[in-house]
Amino acid sequence: MTVIADKRYFVLQDENGNEHGVFTGKQPRQAALKAANRGDGTKSKPQIIRLRECGTKKIHVYKAWKQTIKAPKNRPSWMSEKINKPFVTKEKTETIE
Repeated sequence: MTVIADKRYFVLQDENGNEHGVFTGKQPRQAALKAANRGDGTKSKPQIIRLRECGTKKIHVYKAWKQTIKAPKNRPSWMSEKINKPFVTKEKTETIE
């Protein structure tokens, strides 16, 4: 029997520290990719994403952007020909005091 790791919850913070939007994932990067797909950052001007992990005092900071690419050839019929692909790079981890 295999044990599946529990979901972790991450709250999106803006520059002022206001929190809105909850993203889930096993790792902070997975939640950051979900947040990046909703953002408006580009490769030349990436968006800064700050995710506070619920239940801890850690804030994960990422640079994030998305690119529009062609969908794969084996795409389902309901999927459009162009899709957004998110990208993130971790900048740092902060600790709240």
